[in-house]
Amino acid sequence: MKVLDIDGQRIDYLKQMRALDRADCEESLYEFLRNSWKYIDSAAFTEGWPIEAVAEHLEDVAYGQIRRLIINIPPRCAKSSLTSVAFPAWVWAQPPKLWSPTSGPGTQFLHASYAQQLSLRDSVKCRRLIESPWYRELWGERFKLTSDQNTKSRFDNDRGGSRLSTSVGSALTGEGGSIIVVDDPNAAQEAFSDATIASTIEWWDAALSTRLNDPKTGAFVVIQQRLSEEDLTGHIMSKDSGEWTHLCLPMRYEWTRHSYTHLGYDEEGEDIVWHDPRGCIDDEETGEIIPLVEVDGDGNRIAISVEAQEVLDQEREGALLWPERFGENEVSVLEKQLGPWATAGQLQQRPEPKGGGIIKSEWWQLWEDQVYPQMDYIIASLDTAYTTKTENDFSAMTVWGVFTSSTTAQITRSVARHGGLIQTSEVVRDYVDKQSPKVMMMYAWQARLELHELVEKVAKTCRDMKVDKLIIENKAAGYSIAQEMRRLYGHENFAVQLVDPKGQDKLARLYSIQHLFAEKMIYAPNMSWAQMVINQVGSFPKGKHDDLVDTVSQSIRHLRDLNLLARAPELINDIEANLRFKSESEEAPLYPI
Repeated sequence: MKVLDIDGQRIDYLKQMRALDRADCEESLYEFLRNSWKYIDSAAFTEGWPIEAVAEHLEDVAYGQIRRLIINIPPRCAKSSLTSVAFPAWVWAQPPKLWSPTSGPGTQFLHASYAQQLSLRDSVKCRRLIESPWYRELWGERFKLTSDQNTKSRFDNDRGGSRLSTSVGSALTGEGGSIIVVDDPNAAQEAFSDATIASTIEWWDAALSTRLNDPKTGAFVVIQQRLSEEDLTGHIMSKDSGEWTHLCLPMRYEWTRHSYTHLGYDEEGEDIVWHDPRGCIDDEETGEIIPLVEVDGDGNRIAISVEAQEVLDQEREGALLWPERFGENEVSVLEKQLGPWATAGQLQQRPEPKGGGIIKSEWWQLWEDQVYPQMDYIIASLDTAYTTKTENDFSAMTVWGVFTSSTTAQITRSVARHGGLIQTSEVVRDYVDKQSPKVMMMYAWQARLELHELVEKVAKTCRDMKVDKLIIENKAAGYSIAQEMRRLYGHENFAVQLVDPKGQDKLARLYSIQHLFAEKMIYAPNMSWAQMVINQVGSFPKGKHDDLVDTVSQSIRHLRDLNLLARAPELINDIEANLRFKSESEEAPLYPI
């Protein structure tokens, strides 16, 4: 014990410091997160106003000032560590004078995520934090975890508080909470699956939205990255009549979407308004924060003056959310990886309408030479509908070749636009070259054909284009075609494979390859059949037909799965990873770069 003697008074220095730390943490959720971070994550804590803003809004939830809160923030911004791990522990640590249904150790939490394993992960982290020596030393006398209910999915304390974890779609009969937190209700990989979106919304409407212990005092918190217009945030906001507080934090600042919220009232009863600091300036004389943006009667953001608009346009527009964590280089890489549509949603929190324009026509790269480049691998993709009835869909087929413009690659063959082998050579690829491969649409057609006609046309196309593999979706018609192709043409030089989309619908499949088009990896010649494909893909999902669209997404997705269409950064990372020594005890980082 370290004792200080001040004017004859003996003061326990360490005890006083602990009391100060406890008071600071109780007063500020952000301060609590900073001090508890080493018990939550092994990575270093990064200071940042975005996570402090989220903490301030969660504080108002605990204090009863906000009862409906939506937070939209880009991925990897520590939202789960704050909302699902630190927040319940902080609420339970509140002093008795602040105890209420949503504050103090008697608060009951219900946490949900799109995957049970994520809910359990954060539940375990929260329990470990509460059981840490640091936490028990400061707040151990206020409550204790009960031994009869202390599992990964649920733990209770002796003051009546509890933390229950569940997942989207799970049964909730008999369960509820004083604060219900929904952390990432929609999975990014299923963001455009109509079935998944519908089931999530149904679960919210019919189950979770009725689970508050006391509708008069309870609170909802929904925190997620935006994924589509019809994600849970979009669904809730479409019905909102003013009861929801919406904190929106885009990666790059857009002043015409300037975010502001109401954070309760100060001691004098004045409304406390929070503003995105990227749209504000500090008054040098008074020290006050002055927003450069105001909102008119229609909800439009307008600059407060001509000078303010110049600052907003020239200095603030595009300012990064958290440059200490995501600098310009990191954000640019993310934008390139995600593609423009996912960037609009996941980073900018403004998902574009899904009604068309997923693959823009200008993203196709024009191949102007009369001869195709030398190809590494040629694949054909078939969408089957063997019938001649005009009201039915077409059968459609596209042929694709993978190539690289590297001067160190000597590929086995070259194919003319009309088909036919031009020359052969040996494969000598120098993988020191860091240029990613590209893919060429070499041929396409669609037609209404009977079974025997379809089989003959597909076989002829495969022979003419020197196809290595023919892929067909594993459905009823596709299975019959594959059987016939193997029976009649099993001696040919091309393989036949049925592929399973694994539950992904057409929209989700096309979105999964969008970034490859945006990165200028997809080529097509200036031919009428190529324009037919480009037009149909560009009009999806509003177009009349989508048969060629299915072949495009199926083939490019398959090439990705085979690692034949790896992006340049992926190739470099793979090479460097193979050269890097890893000890057996080395653990994967929580936030991989």
